[in-house]
Amino acid sequence: IFLFATEDPQCSYPNLVTHGHSKETKVAKEIERKFLVIGDEWKKGAVGTLYRQGYLNSAKERTVRIRTIDDKAFLTIKGLTVSCTRLEFEYLISHADCVKMLDDLAEKPIIEKTRYKIPAGNGLTWEIDEFHGVNEGLVVAEIELPSEETPFEKPAWLGEEVSSDPRYFNSNLVAHPFTTWDK
Repeated sequence: IFLFATEDPQCSYPNLVTHGHSKETKVAKEIERKFLVIGDEWKKGAVGTLYRQGYLNSAKERTVRIRTIDDKAFLTIKGLTVSCTRLEFEYLISHADCVKMLDDLAEKPIIEKTRYKIPAGNGLTWEIDEFHGVNEGLVVAEIELPSEETPFEKPAWLGEEVSSDPRYFNSNLVAHPFTTWDK
């Protein structure tokens, strides 16, 4: 695995973005469940943030993603998903470099979405992604869990689970945008 650290003076933590893990963590696992969203009841009081992301490599065995979130930028390497779990490494990078890579190196189209974060109880958070552009009309909710067995409350706006359906992986939405699907 290629490890990247930026020398950007704007970066307050130039190495691994830990997402609840200590910076000494060498192997990070992402355990995530993904669902379709029904209606817009979830949106009341929610504030969203625009994400722009692209893929330098979208092979299912390893994806390499670059992403901007407000004035921050990240490089993320993810391994093959098995059940709801995969390896994930994320690093803060220069915003200017990320924008240049999105424009000139990333597979097209770029994924654009607004992400809303809603408390899920027990210290968990729902992340609802409302997609734009060629993926307009797709709204999914994700929840990251400490283990695959962790119970969580399912709100009324939660629809069908699509955790194991590769069509809903962001990396696949580049090659097969939602607006091109037979529905």
